[in-house]
Amino acid sequence: MDMHFYHVISDVPKYAGEHIILDAAHPNGVYKRVHAQMDIVEDICRDPDKYRGTVFTHEVDVALRELALEKVRREKYSQYPSRMASLYVSRTFEEAERWGDYFARIGRPTYGIARIRVNGNCFEGDAYKCFDGTADERENLRLAEIYWQNGPNEDGREPITEILADGDIEFTEILKVINANI
Repeated sequence: MDMHFYHVISDVPKYAGEHIILDAAHPNGVYKRVHAQMDIVEDICRDPDKYRGTVFTHEVDVALRELALEKVRREKYSQYPSRMASLYVSRTFEEAERWGDYFARIGRPTYGIARIRVNGNCFEGDAYKCFDGTADERENLRLAEIYWQNGPNEDGREPITEILADGDIEFTEILKVINANI
């Protein structure tokens, strides 16, 4: 079934008419960034006590989180796209603009906003439920379970919607050029 969304083009430029495939055999940039941290992550897993109280870099925090999220997804929520093999998309152009403004502000290379067609699977989650990974694997897995359960926020906040889409993705139209931090 074809679905239509909006996507903030970041990290790598995209063009109208371009197709990408995202699945287990075709991971995304999150996968690459996580696997660049595997030496330290494996050491943390071997000896978590050595790292108790350590303030990790953002990249290590993300790797610990994403690995926990992927483990829980595979075990309990395999019907959802992997965060490491999907595109992060928005339902509305306005929502994509807010993400684009945010990415540009934090220094991420941000090319523009595209309308896309997705022939694949989607998961609509809450970015508030993303967490900084820690040396405590059980805690990471507990927080990952909360993310995939996708219930209401414990503090009553409105969710920040993030939609994960995988499969065959076509960039049908470039709607806005941003060209920040490139």
